[in-house]
Amino acid sequence: MKSSIAGLVLASFFLISCEKEKPKLTQEQYDALTEEQKRSPEFALDGIEVLDDRLELELFASEPMLTNPTNMDIDDRGRVWVTEAYNYRIQLNPKNPTKAEGDRILILEDTDGDSKADKSTVFYQGTDINAALGIAVFGNKVFVSVSPNVFVFTDENGDDIPDKKEVLFTGVGGVQHDHGMHAFTFGPDGKLYFNYGNEGKGLHYADGSPILDPLGRPVTSETAPYQEGMVFRCDPDGSNPEVLAWNFRNNYEVSVDSYGRMWQSDNDDDGNRSTRINFVMDYGNYGFKDEITKADWRTRRVNMEDSVWQQHWHLNDPGVVPNLIQNYAGSPTGILVYEGKLLPEEYQNQVIHADAGPNVIRMYPVKPSGAGFTGEVVKILDGNARDNWFRPSDVTVAPDGSIFISDWYDPGVGGHAVGDLEKGRIYRLAPKRSKYRVSAPDYSTDESLIELLQNPNRAIHFKAFMALKEKGEEARGILEKFYALENSRMKARAFWLLIQLPNGNEFIKKAAEDQDENIRVAAIKAYRIKKMNDPAFLLKMAGDPSDQVKREVAEAIRYQDAPEIWQKLAEGYRSGDRWYLEALGIAGEYQWETYLPVYLEKAGPDWKSKAEAKDIVWRSRSSSTPALLEELILEEASPADYRYYRALDFQNPDLKNQTLKNLLAKGQNEDQVIILRQAAFDSKKPDGQLLSLAKSKAGSIPDDRDFLEIVRKYQLKDQKERLLSLIYQNDNRSLANTSAGIFTQLYGITDIEKAMKDTDEAKAILAIRKFGAVDSPEMATLLNKFWGNPNASNAIRTAAMEEAKGYQSEAVLWEFAKKDEIPADLLPIAQKILMGSWNSNIRQLAAEKYGDSIAQGYDLVKMMSSKGDAAVGKTIAATYCLACHKIDKEGVDFGPALSQIGAKLSREALINAIIYPSEGMGFGYETQLVKFKDGKEIRCIVNSKTENDLIVKLVGSGEQTIYKLADIESVTQLGESLMPAFPLTEQELVDLVEYLGTLK
Repeated sequence: MKSSIAGLVLASFFLISCEKEKPKLTQEQYDALTEEQKRSPEFALDGIEVLDDRLELELFASEPMLTNPTNMDIDDRGRVWVTEAYNYRIQLNPKNPTKAEGDRILILEDTDGDSKADKSTVFYQGTDINAALGIAVFGNKVFVSVSPNVFVFTDENGDDIPDKKEVLFTGVGGVQHDHGMHAFTFGPDGKLYFNYGNEGKGLHYADGSPILDPLGRPVTSETAPYQEGMVFRCDPDGSNPEVLAWNFRNNYEVSVDSYGRMWQSDNDDDGNRSTRINFVMDYGNYGFKDEITKADWRTRRVNMEDSVWQQHWHLNDPGVVPNLIQNYAGSPTGILVYEGKLLPEEYQNQVIHADAGPNVIRMYPVKPSGAGFTGEVVKILDGNARDNWFRPSDVTVAPDGSIFISDWYDPGVGGHAVGDLEKGRIYRLAPKRSKYRVSAPDYSTDESLIELLQNPNRAIHFKAFMALKEKGEEARGILEKFYALENSRMKARAFWLLIQLPNGNEFIKKAAEDQDENIRVAAIKAYRIKKMNDPAFLLKMAGDPSDQVKREVAEAIRYQDAPEIWQKLAEGYRSGDRWYLEALGIAGEYQWETYLPVYLEKAGPDWKSKAEAKDIVWRSRSSSTPALLEELILEEASPADYRYYRALDFQNPDLKNQTLKNLLAKGQNEDQVIILRQAAFDSKKPDGQLLSLAKSKAGSIPDDRDFLEIVRKYQLKDQKERLLSLIYQNDNRSLANTSAGIFTQLYGITDIEKAMKDTDEAKAILAIRKFGAVDSPEMATLLNKFWGNPNASNAIRTAAMEEAKGYQSEAVLWEFAKKDEIPADLLPIAQKILMGSWNSNIRQLAAEKYGDSIAQGYDLVKMMSSKGDAAVGKTIAATYCLACHKIDKEGVDFGPALSQIGAKLSREALINAIIYPSEGMGFGYETQLVKFKDGKEIRCIVNSKTENDLIVKLVGSGEQTIYKLADIESVTQLGESLMPAFPLTEQELVDLVEYLGTLK
């Protein structure tokens, strides 16, 4: 029946192939297609749902014309420029073929007006641009972003062959890294805007020297407050670079609207349902890592947020700018602000964004709210229901106002993996029956330049802007006439050119009186760009009725001593507007010592009863802040608002500790646990007061995680019974494992061995299961006493052998295996552990000894077409996956969460990720080899590094372990995943993938 339906589909397609429009296949017809047909360009449009019936999606270009497009731009002639990534992360994908000549930059062109590319030109090809992640065309210059470099190609004679290649910036992260340098875009102010992800580390000039901030500090991840992903701008020639915002994870692109406002998406730690859209405030900290300690978001902290997505971005912390929109699971990529007129009105002036993870294109309508915004999510295109190989990597506006979408087209997305090297598509989205027509722009007259200045295509906007700027005074009249028009955004575009004129500052003051708050916002932004020095002007604008304008004034005084302006801004703050509060914090960053006392004096002696004053104290960073926070804590009924305790973490450490000690004498009992958690404690030189309190308090701590934290921190040995109760509970595996580790550390092996020898066999086996989860050589040696004991029962011996796994434990087990000291009846279990070991060296040695049964016999074609049993797969996942991954509320938070993995990866990608785990390591989950000065080595995931500590997660643990940097010799990233190659049969693998595919 299925084959006959497929035949009808193909016959129908043949009959209508000569007609103007091919009807979209029904779901039944689409399901009847073979996998090969579904993946072909012929049926590409059938796999993507257009959610607005006024719009039409067309296939502009596809393989073999291009493959693996990572980014694109459209020039003023309507030609699509594409960066390809055939050689994507080749050092991590050795099994994939490569092009020795390197990746390409293509120019795709529709020469016959049928809305399809029929001409392809290779602009450049070379290994130096392998897997470039950004391209931008500005006149005769092409900016190509490929970490660690930004190249500028110049085509001086317009023959589509670069005459010059220069390095503009360098030293941006690792070679070819996904989390490095991303694309450039043109801002309406004549600046270029760009960003990099959290592998960027720092921005350097071509000679290797770092760019400097206004205080002369190098802008690198080693210089506070800068860290993780950052946003920048510079002049078109690369001069005057500025850092604008920081502490993102992998902010793939930044987009700028006509008022100069920045919008950006950001990717979470893979699998944690925390991707986001941000309105980017200048000088904002966006909270990916702890501002002070740089600790990972999973690190427990006081006042920790309730939900993962809030925890992920530290949204309860003072000094973190709020998010605009949460997109939860995804792999966000290209973004734009659509300021064209071709698409229906509701799309105009909105942010449009590609998310390759859930296979969608979305729009985000936003509304001003105080000093910030609120937004909603509207899907435009959706490939997930049919073709989850649709992986939109970028969105760009063409000269006619249509939207072009590049499609990486692959079974997977993210990490370092690539499942398909042959395919790639470019689509065009426009109103129905709107053919792609682009005429050559006319830059010869003032009138035509004004018309082109309004074009939504950035390449045209750039050239028109530069031409009008070069005209100078000659263009004054027509620009002033254009500025007088009613269209606010186009008025703003004229404004940015008028300020370039000799008396441009007068236009800034004129714009500051405009009735449109967005024009006034642009005026304050221009004040900064023009480096005006007019405190009276800013003082006046600090009283503007718009909080949006006040936000900009606050940003404008960040590096200035402007007490009068700041105080006026503070008077306008109303509690609850986090955007405004963070703007005040940005402005007061280097002036809190003088600003805060004056503010509180004006607030009066009853300041502690005023919500606004309490908020500002919470956000402040002065030497008096800890004492003020102490007052607030003592003022409130018990328990005090935990946010005040958390605020202490951002103050001077000595003053923070003194405040906590003061609170011990004055505070409420309910707060003592927090004080114990926050206070600095050195077990080698213990503080008697803190240790005494910890001993007296530990037994009554209600929260188990708090209890474990206090027991471990203060090395309390009088809580054995509660530790045991946590170890033997079955509700939370991670909590049980953590408790077992602490128990082992505090009491050693003796008590554990006794429990494992219990005369009640069921109790003995339970002890083996619970304590065997501790991965250490000592525990592995203890387990050997049981599985190696011929007098023990088969059940005891089997349980002990099954628990002899883990990175460190498997090294011990291998020592017995290579000496043939493993009993024959337990050898199959040992082989399965060793051949699926966390340690690749052991895996290889075990395969040589026993035969590589894991890698043999997998028929990928057969597995793709086989139907698995999801129920069986769930059991397999519980056995193998939950030891290191979270699935909903179960499992251990070590590797990326799998709760929605079925929505991100196709069946092919899931199979590949399990068989070849090293090819798809997510950034932040790479294996790190840590060598200690005493000769010890560990393999782990490094979560963060502070000035004194290395914070890591050990294999199979959801908790973090802290090592002193002084004890560490080196930290080296390895190319292998910590995920073992599971020894699954073909059917087990099919069943597991069937189950994982249901997790959406």
